[in-house]
Amino acid sequence: MGTAIVLAVVAAAVALAIRSMIRDKKNGRSLQCGGDCSHCGRSCH
Repeated sequence: MGTAIVLAVVAAAVALAIRSMIRDKKNGRSLQCGGDCSHCGRSCH
């Protein structure tokens, strides 16, 4: 039973992390460069 609870907690944490990454991507915020220099203050590649 404990394994199922831990699995559910980990799955929920992963789902929240993925949801946050998708939301950030839609809002134009990302940890990675998207290759679109018009949205970036840094010089292009």
